Amino acid sequence: MDAMTDKKSGYDFTQIEQKWQRYWEDNKTFRAVDCDGSRPKYYVLDMFPYPSAQGLHVGHPEGYTASDIVARFKRMKGFNVLHPMGWDAFGLPAEQYAIKTGTPPAETTAGNINNIRKQIKSLGFSYDWEREVNTTDPAYYKWTQWIFTKLFNSCYDENQQKAKPIDQLPVPDGLSKEQRRQFIDNHRLAYEAEVAVNWCPALGTVLANEEVVGGVSERGGHPVYRKPMRQWMLRITKYAERLLDDLADVEWTESIKKLQTDWVGKSTGAEVDFAIDGFGENIRVFTTRPDTLFGATYMVMAPEHALVDKITTKEQKQKIAEYREKAARKSDLDRTDLSKEKTGESTGAFAINPVNGEKIPIWISDYVLISYGTGAIMSVPAHDERDFEFAKKFGLKIIPVVQPQNAELAEQIKKGEACFIGDGIAINSGEFDGLSTDQFKNKITAWLEERGLGKKTVNYKLRDWLFSRQRYWGEPFPILHTEDGDIMSLPAEQLPLVLPEVEDYRPTGNAEPPLANAKEWASVTLSDGRKARRETNTMPQWAGSCWYYLRYLDPKNETRGWDGDKEKYWMNVDLYIGGAEHAVLHLLYSRFWHKFLYDLGFVSTKEPFQKLINQGMILGEDGQKMSKSRGNVVNPDKVIADYGADSMRLYEMFMGPLEAVKPWNMNGVEGVHRFLVKAWKMIVDEETGQLADQVKEADGDEQTVRILHQTIKKVTGDIETFSFNTAISQMMIFVNHLSRLDVRPKRAVEQFVLLLAPFAPHIAEELWLILGKKESLSFETWPAYNEELVKEKEIEMAVQVLGKIKDRIVVPADATDDEISKIALGCEKVIAAMNGKAAKKIIVIKPRLVNIMV
Repeated sequence: MDAMTDKKSGYDFTQIEQKWQRYWEDNKTFRAVDCDGSRPKYYVLDMFPYPSAQGLHVGHPEGYTASDIVARFKRMKGFNVLHPMGWDAFGLPAEQYAIKTGTPPAETTAGNINNIRKQIKSLGFSYDWEREVNTTDPAYYKWTQWIFTKLFNSCYDENQQKAKPIDQLPVPDGLSKEQRRQFIDNHRLAYEAEVAVNWCPALGTVLANEEVVGGVSERGGHPVYRKPMRQWMLRITKYAERLLDDLADVEWTESIKKLQTDWVGKSTGAEVDFAIDGFGENIRVFTTRPDTLFGATYMVMAPEHALVDKITTKEQKQKIAEYREKAARKSDLDRTDLSKEKTGESTGAFAINPVNGEKIPIWISDYVLISYGTGAIMSVPAHDERDFEFAKKFGLKIIPVVQPQNAELAEQIKKGEACFIGDGIAINSGEFDGLSTDQFKNKITAWLEERGLGKKTVNYKLRDWLFSRQRYWGEPFPILHTEDGDIMSLPAEQLPLVLPEVEDYRPTGNAEPPLANAKEWASVTLSDGRKARRETNTMPQWAGSCWYYLRYLDPKNETRGWDGDKEKYWMNVDLYIGGAEHAVLHLLYSRFWHKFLYDLGFVSTKEPFQKLINQGMILGEDGQKMSKSRGNVVNPDKVIADYGADSMRLYEMFMGPLEAVKPWNMNGVEGVHRFLVKAWKMIVDEETGQLADQVKEADGDEQTVRILHQTIKKVTGDIETFSFNTAISQMMIFVNHLSRLDVRPKRAVEQFVLLLAPFAPHIAEELWLILGKKESLSFETWPAYNEELVKEKEIEMAVQVLGKIKDRIVVPADATDDEISKIALGCEKVIAAMNGKAAKKIIVIKPRLVNIMV
């Protein structure tokens, strides 16, 4: 293979990069070998992209570059590396484009994938493209459907704390056929339920919470209403405790773990029953602060609560109806916005506070959600900010029951001017006065249990996962509804159930999903003659991304989703890199599915992702998030054309810490490009394109050897800690040093090129060739450093007298503090500054500073 140069630019990066990308693809250089027992394995995974019509901007490849550096580094360290790429390709934009133009979503998606694949390949990432997956490929979503059938046909064993096949569920004797069916369905991990959704009549479809702003649709500004609809749910709540406990076993940042923990939202408290005055009914609430029960002065129910109609007085019915209609137009996000003004309406009914017998009014308000807890709360305005705002607006009673230590704050609370949410000492609480918050919680909970008024309870914020969408472009559910009420999953041999081709992708207009238009596809006659209809909802985009890391292990397998031996060899994922926007739901859903598959024996690990890194966002040059509307999007194609892929890769890693948010700067790209040109000129003769005369078979001097070994150590350690920016800085130091030498030791040059290779692989491969090598460097042995050769022989230290620098000294690196002090005290400038005074104290801070106090 011939080397390529371009005298004008220093090196012809365009031809070099295209040449090596062809070489890697033709030679399948990065193909992973399954079950190779001769080497340790390393599975490095990127969060696969959604193939949007806009393609990539320069922010997208940041994580891909980081993972590629690690993948290349690990190969050179002797690991068998699995580094795949694929497409999370179901999504709303392709469907909206289909509605607008009539272009089938599959066609749009295929074109977008081809474009983004070309962009990704132009950056030289070392993916094993033979393992490419696409979530919209029926050969892929066959196994998404298969996993769903397993969920449908499984239940959760509370005693063993694991899933098991539904046919192992103990069913009580004496049930009718219908009762038996309902009992089994109520235990399935995938089940149907009536759930309130955001229904937009004008658009004729259900909208996600994020698509509703201020009670109207984001697209078109049409009114949106909350409407109960039949939905598929997944019983993720059964895994709540395991989703929390197993976080201890993974190497994630504490901030990411906290996001997961907060979303599950485990809280310990008490369930308390409030009797409704005159109705013989109870309202059950959950509270983490049962110690504040004596301060509960009113109750608030969700507008949708089943008891609202029953308990509302005749005088209030019209006002309640009007308020409920307004609440139905708001999304859950709007309703729970803490900054919004509190609204509500009294039902006219009263509840009885169980601890003191006081009658307290019952209100409804949209800030209480029927989907969280019991759909009702006890309100303690003296000790909850939201309750305090509500009480002040509507003139409701405020009774402080927790005394803070701060006397001024206590006085404000007493006057109803402030609320206190912390722990303190009980007041206005009868026999419990004087107890600390923790003591009171324990005693009041026991008091409630003794009287049958409540019990200690663990509650989770986590809700079961609403798993269906009223869209066309998603995985069809492998489910049949029979005319006599049965719900059946398709057997494995009938999968995949392929999306039908339709002429109209628009919603039906009557809350039915678009697939309801495919009437011939939806109608089925069973082998026993019964009529059935297919499920016409589709799965959410999350479905395909819940398990894609497993399909990479065995992407061509037609009989299984993945081979068991391959799964045991590769799993779990050693390194997972992606954006922080997926730090909650994608990770939570993937972990849930993985634990379910673990329960049934399909995977061998409890957790899918051992180490997780979230890269920071790259902003536009104006410091704002990149967007077409702002006009600040930087296209990577232009950067690559002007400076090369290696320059772009290097700059993205040089901008700052991987996890930090940072703005793009084209001057920075220019800077790292100059570094690559300098490295090229250090090794290559500009006139001949051959090895420069200065590069010779020679031993390096002591300084060169030391800087080389320092560079090897620094780059090695920084890759292992993902400190790529400082690794690049150290390589720049080495190039600056070596470029000044008339004789550049070839061995040192070769080792530098190997260090550069994970960061800038194209130029490194070309330099390796120019250095006389015959094979790709992708599997060359990573350079090793000698700790003794890393050490400095001498160090330079500043000497201060009374905090002001007076001189600098050079001392042996292994000098003691006493030896350094004597050298410092002997300096003429230091003696003059001390003006004949004795040193009272000498502070030696190696290797930087000596501070003399007189």
